Amino acid sequence: MFKKPGLVVNKYFSTRGGDNSVSLQDAMLNPAANAGGLYVPEFIPELDLEYLKEKSNIIRYIDLAFNVLHIFGINMGNNELFTILKNYENWDDPENPAPVKTLENGLHVMELWHGPTRAFKDMALSIFPKFLGSIAAARNLNLLVMVATSGDTGPASNYGFANVDKIKSFCMYPEGGTSEVQKLQMITEDAENINVTGINGNFDDAQNALKEMLSSEEFKNALSEKGYQVSAANSVNFGRIVLQIVYHIWGYIELVKKGSIKFGDEITSVIPSGNFGNGLACYYAKMMGLPIKKIVLASNSNNVLTQFFMTGIYDLTNRELIKTNSPAMDILKSSNIERLLCHLYGQEITKELMNNLNKNKSFELSENEFSEFVNIFSADFATDTEVVYKISDVFMNNDYTIDPHTATAFVVMEKLGLSGHVLISSTAEWTKFQDTMIKTLDDEIITSLEKPKQIVELSAKKVNHTKVIPISEIKKEVLNFLI
Repeated sequence: MFKKPGLVVNKYFSTRGGDNSVSLQDAMLNPAANAGGLYVPEFIPELDLEYLKEKSNIIRYIDLAFNVLHIFGINMGNNELFTILKNYENWDDPENPAPVKTLENGLHVMELWHGPTRAFKDMALSIFPKFLGSIAAARNLNLLVMVATSGDTGPASNYGFANVDKIKSFCMYPEGGTSEVQKLQMITEDAENINVTGINGNFDDAQNALKEMLSSEEFKNALSEKGYQVSAANSVNFGRIVLQIVYHIWGYIELVKKGSIKFGDEITSVIPSGNFGNGLACYYAKMMGLPIKKIVLASNSNNVLTQFFMTGIYDLTNRELIKTNSPAMDILKSSNIERLLCHLYGQEITKELMNNLNKNKSFELSENEFSEFVNIFSADFATDTEVVYKISDVFMNNDYTIDPHTATAFVVMEKLGLSGHVLISSTAEWTKFQDTMIKTLDDEIITSLEKPKQIVELSAKKVNHTKVIPISEIKKEVLNFLI
């Protein structure tokens, strides 16, 4: 799959082969592709770099999003598209939902958490649900949107889908596997079209259940009898990925606007990564032509991604999920690796590798295959101890507060000795992880820090969702929700 200049993507294919193709809208409605795969674009389109260079100082975020959605094949009237994108104007800064802060010479942080639930998932999930609602209304469909969360996707998707016509959303989270703030954001949701249910298990269990339901004909038939079609809000849905590509381009434009770099200068992007959706979006931005020298992935102690990008081996044998102080990254099976494999090696090899992973819990790239991405990616990980130290270190030396997930990126940047212009993706506001922050910074400091009203008001909200069930009962619970 190659880049093609000046063309718009019109077709999406399964990562695991098959001749059938769908539009972006159809891929968003039904993200389960042939043979259990995920949808990928038929080619990676090219950015108009001359346009971006010319417009860098005046382009708005919603203009950039409009153009990226267009070249990836969104089929929607311009007025409706801009109306949906205007939801970004409800963020802290109506003109800039993803501001870039420079902490010291060459070190920059893109703050992706200025939205309604204070995490980077808002960048896509405050917009994506409106697209699905529009498509469902145009086709007169009732949609059940499944959501599996490790902590941030749940609150963001619940906010985005709340009271959207033609859609009901079922969100499952691992009981005890999120921060207290993340859990409160979910269980206090009061929209009637949203169900939030805890599971006795971890995120991988929830994600596996979601994928199984998306591909189960029996489950889809049961939904059909109730008048519903199933979709998903997780990054298995390519609609999510398209919207995440936008802010990686925006971060570069922000650096140009600030005068930190000249257009054409290369940067290094450092991204906290769990399910690899954020890293994949950055990969697309690079392959579209954005001057990114290298993409650096930061993990926590669940460092399967680190192992893979350092050795070409993806190995889940003898691995148990570890609960860390960066819980949104407590993931072992990263779905979006499959899309990367497909773009690099094609559908046949991808299908073989994913079958090996499902059957043997591991796969290994050949030497030639591995050599294809070592120049694109680097990776390392941070322990809980390193995360706590780095939060304190950045606060004391830069007077800047970071959350545990962003801290993994700072740790990895230091371990790898990165130089030049480094852009760290800050994926959540510190306020979502107050238990860890209280253990890291003095009480006096925590008290003095400003907290947004979305977080302050949480403790006064009524708890509306209390159910926690075995993962084996999820299908039954979903069908009961639709009664």
